[in-house]
Formats: sequence, structure tokens, C-alpha cells
Amino acid sequence: MSENPTTTDGAKERVVLAYSGGLDTSVAIGWIGERTGAEVVAVAVDVGQGGEDLEVIRQRALDCGAVEAYVADAREEFATEYCMPALQANAMYMDAYPLVSALSRPVIVKHLVRAARQFGATTVAHGCTGKGNDQVRFEVGITSLAPDLKCLAPVRDLALTRDVAIEYANKHQLPIETTKHNPFSIDQNVWGRAIETGFLEDIWNAPTKDVYSYTDDPTYPPLPDEVVITFEQGVPVAIDGQAVTPLQAIQEMNRRAGAQGIGRIDIVEDRLVGIKSREVYEAPGAMALIAAHTELENVTIEREQARFKKTVGQRWTELVYDGQWFSPLKNSLDAFVADTQRYVSGDIRMVLHGGRATVTGRRSEQSLYDFNLATYDTGDAYDQSQAKGFIEIFGMTSKLSAARDVTFGNGVDLGAGKLTAGA
Repeated sequence: MSENPTTTDGAKERVVLAYSGGLDTSVAIGWIGERTGAEVVAVAVDVGQGGEDLEVIRQRALDCGAVEAYVADAREEFATEYCMPALQANAMYMDAYPLVSALSRPVIVKHLVRAARQFGATTVAHGCTGKGNDQVRFEVGITSLAPDLKCLAPVRDLALTRDVAIEYANKHQLPIETTKHNPFSIDQNVWGRAIETGFLEDIWNAPTKDVYSYTDDPTYPPLPDEVVITFEQGVPVAIDGQAVTPLQAIQEMNRRAGAQGIGRIDIVEDRLVGIKSREVYEAPGAMALIAAHTELENVTIEREQARFKKTVGQRWTELVYDGQWFSPLKNSLDAFVADTQRYVSGDIRMVLHGGRATVTGRRSEQSLYDFNLATYDTGDAYDQSQAKGFIEIFGMTSKLSAARDVTFGNGVDLGAGKLTAGA
């Protein structure tokens, strides 16, 4: 961006900034203006991170020098259009992390691009560093939706370090707290909470109690909590018989599973940029819902389809983690996942207690579980006499291969041990 950019009609160029209301992005408003000469439009998107009212954040952005402030309550949108597809895919990066931060980036990106169009901006800015995944998620997402827009990261590109931010805020008397620095880097939304940096960077250090906010200590849990979750086509629609929206389902399970200490995750994670990073997460609602949904799929999805869905779900998860929400492959995998959910309807009963969400019951009108086939009691409808022929056919290729190996001296070495009868 040039030092004093203007548009063809003589007006200043505009930069849309992803704005959290905190120190760094508040300082970034004036910092970007001074370094580039552009006007800054602040964009705040609520995805359930809690904290201050959107109107308070909007006014702070204006007080810090933004020429416009765009705010959006995207909680329902985030829950329905982003968290639910992740639930249907059983999305768990490295079999552990339910994509807490990664899921929120594309919905924020969509609003950033929308604001850029609305206010005539040519550049979109974000507060990410050059070491993390989010810079990729934001910039790939932005250029996927709007290839003409440029991207700017003040911390990475304009040397806006934290000590510089504090000095700038004090010098310009910005209406933002500058004296205390949380030892952790925290990102949270309705799907969960991510905590990193500080003493957690030493991977031998155990998390302390002050790390957690969404979950209570599972060591001393309250009495067991039994819950029945009703799904329709892979989406929770009722809890204990009470109708819920996707957002309400997540919030209710955050409350109940969180009270039992469910959803604490501590892993060394493979970042997209090639760094291994120690990450601590809390995702009580997400983990409980994924456990329930996975078990309902076990009841309702055909075996081969279920096996292949695990592969699709893993690739879907990797794409979302890597910032490819808007990619062609992700869109194609969406279609497969959606097709698998046609019969994923029914009830799952779970007991929440002491850090665990344990499924104790399942029922579905679309169930593939046939009691008469599964039972070993009188009335068994399974014709066991057919099993012998099935085994002969199923094992035929292995039998032929083994016979060839024996003929050419390549049979399995059974060892020199001797078999003895009796005790």
C-alpha cells in the first residue's frame, strides 16, 4: 500500500480491520492510518466469545479513530452454518481438537469481506502474528471470497509489537486498558476456548486451575447428570425433550458438560506453518455433542459408508484447520457428509460425570440395529448355517495366496515352540 493512498475520485483508500475491542486492535486503528495513510473501518463479529456488549465495542472503535464501525451478532449463524457441519463431520483435528478457533475464522472472514464491499475498502487487516495458523485462515479465506482485496497484518507487516502498542495507547490516551497483560493468549467462542503461551510453552508444565473457565474441576464433580439429546439428520433439535436451536444446544451442553469437567484437552499440535505448539482447549459442549452424534451414526449409517466417512471427516477437518473452508474440495466433501446424515435421526442418552460423557442408550426409527438378528436368545432370526459358506468365500483369496507361499518356501514361520496338551 502506498504512503498516502487515494482512490480515483480523490478519496482516501480504506482498510477494514478485524476488531476485537482489545489493546492490539484498538491501537492498530491509528497505527494503520499513520503508516499507510488509509482510513480504517473496524469490524467486530460476535461468535459467542462473551465479554463486552457490541455497542460498547463499536463506540470504542470510533473513539480510537475508526471512520466506520461494523458490528454483527453472528452467534446463531456460527452455530448453525459452521459448528453443525463440523458436528456432522465429527471434526477432530489430530483426533483431539474440535476446531474451536479454526471454525470461527471463516464466518469472521465473510463479515470482513461484506464490510469491505459495503464501505468501499480495498484492504482487509487482521491482528495475527506471522507464526500462527490464523494468518493463513484469514488471508486465504479473504482472497477466496474476494480475490481483488489485499491483506494486511499490522503485527506482522507493520511492526506493531505489544510494547509498541502499550506505548502508543498511553501516548494517545486511547480508551483501553494497557497496564496488565494476561499471561495467556486466549481465543474463545461458543464452540470452545483455546489457551496458549505463557508457562504452557514449557510442555512439561501442567495446566493450573486458572487456565480453565468453561469447565469445572472433574476431580470433585457434582452428581451424575443424565441427558437425552435428540437429533434430526445429524443436528441436535431437542435436549431432554425441549426443542433447541443449534446455538441453544451448544450453550446448554457447555453448561451441563462443563459443570462435570468434560472437554478439557491438552495436546502438542502440528500447526500448518510447520511449528509444533502446545495447546490447551476447553470444549465441553462440542465434545459431548460429538460423542453423542458419533454413537448415533454407529446405529444409523451403513458399515462401508461409515468406514469411508471417517476418511472424509479427517480430510474435511484438515482442510478447515488449514484455512480452506471456501475451497472446492471442502465444498465437495460437504456434499458427501450431508448425504450421510439423511438417516442420522434419533435419541442418545448420556451420563455426564467426572470428566466423561458416556452413552448409555440409543434409539432411532432409522436404526440399522436389528434386535432379532443380534440376539443370542430364542427367536434369533440369523441363519447361522450360512456362516460356513461365507467364511469359505471370504477367506478364499488369502487361502490361495498362503498355498502359493508354502509351495515356494515363503510360508509363515511358526517358530520352534512345541504345543503341549493339558495343564
